Amino acid sequence: MTKRRLLLSLHDVGPRFETEVDRLVDHVSRHVAPDHLAMLVVPNHWGAHPLIAGSPFASRLRDWSDRGVSLFAHGWYHRDDSRHAGAASRFKARHMTAGEGEFLGLDHRTALQRMTDGRALIEDISGKPVAGFVAPAWLYGAPALAALGQAGFALAEDHMKVWSPQSGATLARGPVITWASRSRARIASSLAVAHLLPPLLHFAPVVRIAVHPGDAHVPSLMRSIDDALRRVRRSHAPARYGDLLTAPPTPCAY
Repeated sequence: MTKRRLLLSLHDVGPRFETEVDRLVDHVSRHVAPDHLAMLVVPNHWGAHPLIAGSPFASRLRDWSDRGVSLFAHGWYHRDDSRHAGAASRFKARHMTAGEGEFLGLDHRTALQRMTDGRALIEDISGKPVAGFVAPAWLYGAPALAALGQAGFALAEDHMKVWSPQSGATLARGPVITWASRSRARIASSLAVAHLLPPLLHFAPVVRIAVHPGDAHVPSLMRSIDDALRRVRRSHAPARYGDLLTAPPTPCAY
């Protein structure tokens, strides 16, 4: 059995995208069993789709958790309402996400409050500790990074790594294989990158693949997801994010 790990995550899970989440779960389950899937849960998507304890969707979320799915807190609103002072932050907010980099410009107090509130809600629904926290669009400002350790999350990730907010240790490195559906140009570029990355990451100890609700509406992206999972599965075994804490893989040199 290979010691190389495949980590698969489904982003933006919540009532807003229930139909798309169902389709993606069915799609990826041909390659990865639910007990090796991570779901990134948004408590109140854009302030219009709240996750409510006791609701039908909350019951489904608990059922997924009972089947072994790892639940992560994924922001609170998944919407960026901040005014960004620095040029770098303004560039990230404008070009790296469609106004969804919620934690890029938050102050420390607000970031910590949303993290702890999101964690409490998801744990109340699932009856289990959350696996960690992932900021929407994988974007963090310095105050949000500082808040992570205080919020007590075991794991966090951005586009290039997974780390422990408690120890600061990096547990996995390398780009996420993911797709963009917002425009024809982004679809084309993400298809190209998703085709190139699997062979480049063949010897990486950990390969991460992330899918989003928008992917479910684009047949070429769904085919590409199939292809990427099939190719990565040849060299990497599906694993849970939590496995990185119990037996961190040997760091790679790329």
